[in-house]
Amino acid sequence: MLKHRGFPGRMPGTDFQFTIRRPNPKGVTPLIRRERFRDRKHVDRRVDQTFMQALWEHFGDQPFERGNLDAGRLSWLFGREVVPAEDPFDPESYEALLVIDEAVARASFPEAFS
Repeated sequence: MLKHRGFPGRMPGTDFQFTIRRPNPKGVTPLIRRERFRDRKHVDRRVDQTFMQALWEHFGDQPFERGNLDAGRLSWLFGREVVPAEDPFDPESYEALLVIDEAVARASFPEAFS
């Protein structure tokens, strides 16, 4: 499992994690598309924005390996702002390649790109 050096481990001042320390011994947690409903808490929306900003600052528009990025946090963006960069895509692989869909990400989180 690739560890993304320099990527923030969590949202500053909170317990919302962005990375994991070690591979899951029971198997890789699959990436899924989680629905974001309009009535989500403000803090949840803020965490998504902060995570998107960290992804953009670290990877930009280049494909990146899932590595030690938290599956739960990625799943809130997966299928919209973060999409597979390879076909076929294995959602249960730490080596899976992802890429930011810049147009969708800018529309969803304009503050993350300012």
